[in-house]
Amino acid sequence: MSEKFSRTEMLLGTENMNKLQTAHVAVFGLGGVGGHAVEALARSGVGCFSLFDADTVAESNLNRQIIATIDTVGKNKTEAMKNRILSINPDAKVITHKIFYLPENADNFLLSGYDYVVDAIDTVSAKIELAVRCENEGIPLISSMGTGNKLNPAELKVTDIYKTSVCPLARVMRRELKARGIKKLKVVYSEEKPITPLFAESSTNGKQSPGSTAFVPSVAGLIIASEVIKDLCDI
Repeated sequence: MSEKFSRTEMLLGTENMNKLQTAHVAVFGLGGVGGHAVEALARSGVGCFSLFDADTVAESNLNRQIIATIDTVGKNKTEAMKNRILSINPDAKVITHKIFYLPENADNFLLSGYDYVVDAIDTVSAKIELAVRCENEGIPLISSMGTGNKLNPAELKVTDIYKTSVCPLARVMRRELKARGIKKLKVVYSEEKPITPLFAESSTNGKQSPGSTAFVPSVAGLIIASEVIKDLCDI
């Protein structure tokens, strides 16, 4: 194993580092949560990524998204993330899909080649579609619930979707997944009650954007990465 991952190898061992080097992880959504998850996975030695996001880096992303810098504003998020991965590990393989994953295009993408899937999507219908497909195909999945309008990263928890509380997104997901016969889903969610923003700001799709910080979405992404690494290594 390369010296760049030697400190991780001290904890995980050579066999597990070899597992990570050959692992293929798909990440859907490269915002504040997904970007930090990818960053940590790349720094942990994961060797192959498939990245899904049609968005471009906006100036409003600078407060929380790891790929967002003045130099990347206006660039596609998948390309910015790819460049960042390769600057960490030039030997990594990175496949980019400049699309928003949605139920209407889901059939265009096979999930069977992935060792793990990370859901960091904002769209509820897409999250549900991904959860159903991963369950049907037996692919490990971890899903991020809402991190907007939150200030305390210490309130983040890892649990099954049916053990969640407080989070409005998790409540919708519980109802919709139950209706589809999905009995389990590993999630990262916050037990902090959402804060009402002091003023409204609309996003590019016309919906009101939630307030956000540098520290809640990022911690959620790092927690997700730790769960993926532990699961891939069976530890």
